Amino acid sequence: MAVIWIILAILVIWLIAANIRIVPQAEAYVIEHLGKFKTIWNAGLHLKMPIVEKIAKKVSLKEQVLDFPPQPVITKDNVTMMIDSVVFCYVFDPKLYTYGIENPISGLQNLSATTLRNIIGDMELDQTLTSRETINGRMQAILDEATDPWGIKVTRVEIKNIQPPKEIEEVMTKQMRAERERRQTVLEAQAHQEAVVSRAEGDKKAKILAAEAERDAQIALAEGRAKSIKLVYEAEAAGISDLNRAGISESVLKLKGIEALKDVSDGRATKIYMPSDIANVISSLGVAGEALGIGDTTPINRNPKPKPAVPKDPCITNETGRGGREAAAASAAINSSVVSEDQRSDTTEI
Repeated sequence: MAVIWIILAILVIWLIAANIRIVPQAEAYVIEHLGKFKTIWNAGLHLKMPIVEKIAKKVSLKEQVLDFPPQPVITKDNVTMMIDSVVFCYVFDPKLYTYGIENPISGLQNLSATTLRNIIGDMELDQTLTSRETINGRMQAILDEATDPWGIKVTRVEIKNIQPPKEIEEVMTKQMRAERERRQTVLEAQAHQEAVVSRAEGDKKAKILAAEAERDAQIALAEGRAKSIKLVYEAEAAGISDLNRAGISESVLKLKGIEALKDVSDGRATKIYMPSDIANVISSLGVAGEALGIGDTTPINRNPKPKPAVPKDPCITNETGRGGREAAAASAAINSSVVSEDQRSDTTEI
């Protein structure tokens, strides 16, 4: 009898141990009772009733990354290209995930492909290549709404790669090369323009500085010339004042005037201007010379030299008539020319 109780105890312990379940973190077990949904086990220790209860499905609550293969899509301008996308999602309801759809991952893949075709079909090629953010947002909103009955939450959708046809790639490559060459040309033109402007501004500043330097130099020269002239005039004025204080006589002043006249007449000019009172100067010069003991004080005889007596030719008589008168006129002309030469020689000596 004791052996039977021991066997029963061992059997009970084995049954209990066989039906104890430990659910890991971030997982959930769907429990069915006689084929019907009973409950969901979350992380922790649980005891299952043997025979009548079973674990229908183990569901991971972690976020999953579903990388689907490339899908052929056609754009609005009839360009066929391959696009592959990545979907990020997690299960928020294990019961709906278990009973809502037969194969949730396959359903999400097909739904992602059809949604992508619908979105790309309304866009042209260039817009498709430059509107990835728009495509991602629209796909995420559509997939999230469609997968709610399946117990799946779509958090993000990313377009991983867009592969256009080879012909389109070649055209795009040429277009990209042309665009880059255009940008290079524009940048070179802008650089040349900036260089020319900078050089022109530098030349302008240099010319301004040179003009200012020339102006300052001319001002300095003019100021120096003005100061020198002022000093010369001041020295002459001081000299005249000294002469006035010294009491120079009129004879000395006239003598200085004659010396100045000599300096003027010593040049190479073809015309010489004589003072209007040259006679008074010359007359007073003799007095000054006698007073100072300068020069020859012998007075100049300004009287004309006496005319030489023309002897009477005895051959000319009153009876000769016209021949005698002509001889007399010739003799008078000779005497007049002699007087003129004497007067010219007197003026030259003066």
